[in-house]
Amino acid sequence: MARWEPGTADRLQKAALELFAAQGFEQTTATQIAQAVGLTERTFFRHFEDKREVLFRGQDALVAKFLDGVHGAPADASPLAIAACALHSAAEFFPDERRPHSRMRQSVIDQNPALQERERNKLADLAAALAGALRERGVDEPAATLAAHSGVTVFGIAFSQWLHESEQRSFADICIGLLREFRALMTDAEA
Repeated sequence: MARWEPGTADRLQKAALELFAAQGFEQTTATQIAQAVGLTERTFFRHFEDKREVLFRGQDALVAKFLDGVHGAPADASPLAIAACALHSAAEFFPDERRPHSRMRQSVIDQNPALQERERNKLADLAAALAGALRERGVDEPAATLAAHSGVTVFGIAFSQWLHESEQRSFADICIGLLREFRALMTDAEA
């Protein structure tokens, strides 16, 4: 029976995303999502607090990837270099085969102001976690916050570029290019 199959949360997430894209986020119910994979609404709520959380599942794993990069950075790395290490680590979270899912997810978010706000909050939480990790490494303020927010800004721009229909570069390659551009801007500002 479907209820005992492995990967229930994944199946619910996939069904929800397809329903959100087809009929709209507001028009889709938790019951419809559960029924689409042969489950009950009660089972849905065992895996997700509400239907919004289906779209934001994985946030903890993304934060963990960023923090892995911070912890793996060389001991003598500058705050911006540590943020770059965090970005490189986070790029592993976005393999090319994930791009169609991410595009569909973003199209659902783009159509709903409340989801857009949730996405902005997610990025703010990511910046706070990154700044905290930088402070734990001994980076003083305001350098920790500046580096963290800069890294998350680069991440956000990279993610937007990666989602473009014509984009073929990997997430990591986009991040590398944007980091080069950011460094050039910083060099120009110092001149």
